[in-house]
Amino acid sequence: MAHPQSPDSDPPSPKPAGSPKVGLFVTCLVDMFRPSVGFAALKLLEDAGCTVIVPAEQTCCGQPAFNSGDNKDTRAVAAQVIAAFEGLDYVVAPSGSCAGMIREHYPELFADDPAMAQRAQHVAKRTYELTSFLVDVLGVTKVDAALKATVTYHDSCSGLRELEVKAQPRRLLSGVTGLKLAELPGAEVCCGFGGTFCVKYPEISDKMVTNKAEEIVATGADTLLAGDLGCLLNMAGKLKRLGAPTKVRHVAEVLAGMTDGPAIGDPAGSVSGEER
Repeated sequence: MAHPQSPDSDPPSPKPAGSPKVGLFVTCLVDMFRPSVGFAALKLLEDAGCTVIVPAEQTCCGQPAFNSGDNKDTRAVAAQVIAAFEGLDYVVAPSGSCAGMIREHYPELFADDPAMAQRAQHVAKRTYELTSFLVDVLGVTKVDAALKATVTYHDSCSGLRELEVKAQPRRLLSGVTGLKLAELPGAEVCCGFGGTFCVKYPEISDKMVTNKAEEIVATGADTLLAGDLGCLLNMAGKLKRLGAPTKVRHVAEVLAGMTDGPAIGDPAGSVSGEER
């Protein structure tokens, strides 16, 4: 399924000369639940020749408040993010959801404040999801990683529909030694997380993730990958409750060769079971 750019969207940025200064937006979920994803993103960016800065002032992108209609608090959070990242060449997040929030929604938050809207636009147009930045901006075609496993891939809604992230992670995964990709039939169907959606509509959310988990198991893949930790936590939880053996990881961990630790939802110290 193609996802063409809208007529008024920015064209892809040219490959930067030298060592671009990249601000790594870690995201709340990565910081709280899966710091290894942040370290994997850092490794991938540095291996690609970037100078990576992780601003200490960063917090949330503001998406939970935004999705709940609380624009006042969202603007306050967004202003903090803009101030933290506006002096850098690019902003990169290991999350299509957070990158989409900054890129697509920050400018509209400040529509009544021309000066702030200009600052928001400046940051927004330089913000990318991780695999999109590596492929579309830096031109990365090969990563130094190996994983002897069959994996399947879930396309998270925001990255897919707001940022057109589809081919990029697959292109990078095709270069991982020993890895085989078994496509998920419903890869573009929502997993049911949806941020606050799973809280507002738990019964619908549970049905959606149950359907998704059953499709994942049916692929026969050892490991499920995706680019958004919220989706991964949701699907890992359901797979565990169903007793499925499928391992769950963020795509950055595989691309960075950082799969020695436990998969998402596995206890600390557990041995990885992907290599079969």
